[in-house]
Amino acid sequence: MKTNLSSQITLTRTPSRLYRPENAYEESVLTRFEKIPTFIYESADEGSSLIASEIATQIRKKQEEGKHFVMALPGGRSPQSVFKELIRMHKEEGLSFRNVIIFNLYEFYPLTVAAFSNLTYLKDYFLNHIDIEPGNIYSPDGFIPKEEIYDFCIRYEQEIHNVGGIDYVLLGIGQAGNISFNGPGSLMSSVTRLVLLDSDSRKEAAKIFKSVENVPAGVITMGMSTIMNARQIVLMAWGEGKARIIEETVEGKVSDMLPATFLQDKKNVRVITDLSAASQLTRISHPWLVTSCEWDNKLIRRAIVWLCQLTGKPILKLTNKDYAENGLGELLALYGSAYNVNIRIFNDIQHTITGWPGGKPNADDSNRPERATPFPKKVIIFSPHPDDDVISMGGTFRRLCDQQHDVYVAYQTSGNIAVGDEEVIRYCEYLRDVSDKYSPGNDSLRKKAEEIIHFLRYEKVEGEREKDDVLFMKGTIRREEARAGARYTGITKEDHIRFLDLPFYETGMVKKNDLSEADIKIIRDFLEEVKPDQMFVAGDLADPHGTHKVCLDAILAAVDEMKDEEWLKNCRIWMYRGAWAEWEMDHIEMAVPISPEELRHKRIAILKHQSQAESAPFLGDDERLFWQRAEDRNRATAELYKELGLAAYEAIEAFVQYIPVR
Repeated sequence: MKTNLSSQITLTRTPSRLYRPENAYEESVLTRFEKIPTFIYESADEGSSLIASEIATQIRKKQEEGKHFVMALPGGRSPQSVFKELIRMHKEEGLSFRNVIIFNLYEFYPLTVAAFSNLTYLKDYFLNHIDIEPGNIYSPDGFIPKEEIYDFCIRYEQEIHNVGGIDYVLLGIGQAGNISFNGPGSLMSSVTRLVLLDSDSRKEAAKIFKSVENVPAGVITMGMSTIMNARQIVLMAWGEGKARIIEETVEGKVSDMLPATFLQDKKNVRVITDLSAASQLTRISHPWLVTSCEWDNKLIRRAIVWLCQLTGKPILKLTNKDYAENGLGELLALYGSAYNVNIRIFNDIQHTITGWPGGKPNADDSNRPERATPFPKKVIIFSPHPDDDVISMGGTFRRLCDQQHDVYVAYQTSGNIAVGDEEVIRYCEYLRDVSDKYSPGNDSLRKKAEEIIHFLRYEKVEGEREKDDVLFMKGTIRREEARAGARYTGITKEDHIRFLDLPFYETGMVKKNDLSEADIKIIRDFLEEVKPDQMFVAGDLADPHGTHKVCLDAILAAVDEMKDEEWLKNCRIWMYRGAWAEWEMDHIEMAVPISPEELRHKRIAILKHQSQAESAPFLGDDERLFWQRAEDRNRATAELYKELGLAAYEAIEAFVQYIPVR
């Protein structure tokens, strides 16, 4: 069972020599813009495994010397795969943590319940699963009285000093370049202290606390000076969502407005990333600026789009001089002139555009992204949450239905934890009133509605698992919203709207289970039943620990097990992106134009998901509503096509084909 195939998607355009140079000379050439030693791995799992192995080696070395090994650890999603590997090594290889001392890098303040503390997070994901001595765990206290914080911070620094300092700091990085919670403006000399969370930090923390309103005002954080005095510092970053900040940290100028850049001044620092998080480093994103290239269509397209944006010209106006002066002389040597390159890439991008996402019948399809036959096609749209289908590809979804394809939509998870309690109360009040009107003698239904309302208003403890009755109500709300959105978009057969409820998601908590054979079997059974000619799946790789990636891995694992079946050999698999970003132009293989009227229909379909409006938990760090994010993204894609000299459209939804790994 292959459960991490999505990690290989990035490799389609990144030659290994760019991140695994053969010798020191090649490395120095490739990394000349990088100011911190940076090691790039093909996946978060591979990078995490290396970090865990290094930590294990140092723990064992200290054990042989009869000494403690002192670590400082962060929260967030980045260290989860490292923790998972360390736990495996403890259980399967006998790695002991009895000589390990842990310092928690930060704690939110003031806390009202322990469930949302960073220490609880570290215990849930790591410390409770190993044999560490409880007395060897040190953490800031999120509950102490305000007047005691100053003295507490002094004692915390003294405790670090008393154990001989920190041997190893494992760091994540925030979108504002914050290290721990040392945000913009932090001093290099800062020590453990209470800081107020800025707007960006509050939005990031909202992922833990479900909404910005629930995030505490401050955080007690280890300071930059304390971190920088550690004997070894490793900064890890996984997923495309960290690509911009990694590029600024590794290649940018040192600035107190980007505290992570302070790491450039230390010799004992390394950055470890996967390919997605490294995607904006020069050697990965613009390799022609540091080395000779292996030019294929995708890399040429990336270079030309970059050159167009640099010069402000459309493709067909680029000149030999533009190429020569901007590091692209190799292309002139290969193709003879700017015109030859221009026309090739212009036609290549032009051929991605189609108004027939399921293929145009009785038409020459040699230059179209999809085949003309069979027609109509059996199509499955997989949606990780019950609204990703309309948010990410609502226009294409409607076009497929309008063009008479046999369209199924499969919602992979219930999305139940992303419904606010007030929504449940509102529906239970409605249920109670309907019961009173039409079934006054049905005390059990009324009693259940009242019981749920009372629990949510007066008894619920934040951080605990949701009650099954509440989960049922939340899942039902999302299910009916999904049905309404799918019907509005064009599905007329109720049995074509499926709810797979993959087990990995159904924990009732933010923390989910690992992908299992049971999840993959559900996907397999559904694929065997429908035998589609075309599939659309969410290919969002921004968060390597997120639900979208797990849902994608479930589909790819099922496809891998079935890839030799004849129907699957003839099935095209198209990946769409989430609400936050579109595929880069060098990846796009199918671009579906959306008219103003279709865009309006897409907005209405998104608005059918009322529980996901402003009051929904987990809206993320973007204040725009989902329909606004989707429209802005689709319009931006259309604008890019226009700037490159192609036709002007109101909006465009873009897709990349997935080819099963052989």
